[in-house]
Amino acid sequence: MTTAAPSTALALALGDDALVLSHRLGEWAGHAPVLEEEVALANIALDLLGQARVLLSLAGDEDELAYLREERAFRNLQLVEQPNGDFAHTIARQLYFSTYQELLYAHLAQEGGPLAPLAAKALKEIAYHRDHAEQWTLRLGDGTPESRTRMQRGLDALWKYTGELFAPLPEMDLPATLRDDWTARVTDVLTRATLHLPQGPRQAAWAAGAGRQGIHTEPFGRMLAEMQHLHRSHPGATW
Repeated sequence: MTTAAPSTALALALGDDALVLSHRLGEWAGHAPVLEEEVALANIALDLLGQARVLLSLAGDEDELAYLREERAFRNLQLVEQPNGDFAHTIARQLYFSTYQELLYAHLAQEGGPLAPLAAKALKEIAYHRDHAEQWTLRLGDGTPESRTRMQRGLDALWKYTGELFAPLPEMDLPATLRDDWTARVTDVLTRATLHLPQGPRQAAWAAGAGRQGIHTEPFGRMLAEMQHLHRSHPGATW
């Protein structure tokens, strides 16, 4: 099996983010609240899958890396592996991640290097992902009491996973302003949506997370088993 060399560690981490979130969003197929969202979430999932394929191909054989690695070999953020929950929970996850991804890829595109062309191309897709999450955050937050409660609940539940967004990445210096810019953008959206950043003792500090080191949360193992089942059950099969 292909093992990522140190020079491919960044591509592997970013590819795993895109691959895992793509699979999570794909789980909405047949379950989205309206047909329009069925299409929107599927399109976002396909965008992320396309990013994952390019990134993983830079780290080795994309199929082997997606379907034959064990859980501890994945380097994705713990945030993206969290279950979908209800629709508001999914939107909260998407708002947190797409805001981060847009800032990170803009930095990659500006800095040059081997991932710059991919980052520049992906930014158009990511801007749509972020706008989609933003618009739904506004609709749910400033909607009915029930939708506002669910949206805030999703933001609160996922907050502890956002600290890892600012953890060091291999072979890359994060933008010095990444944390502040991310916080300012998310806060602006939440303020307009009559929501707020999570507060209180349980949300007072970000948890660092360890997905980049291969330590994942319990739901990830179940998701990975589902994602890899067909390939592992029929090795070498072609259609």
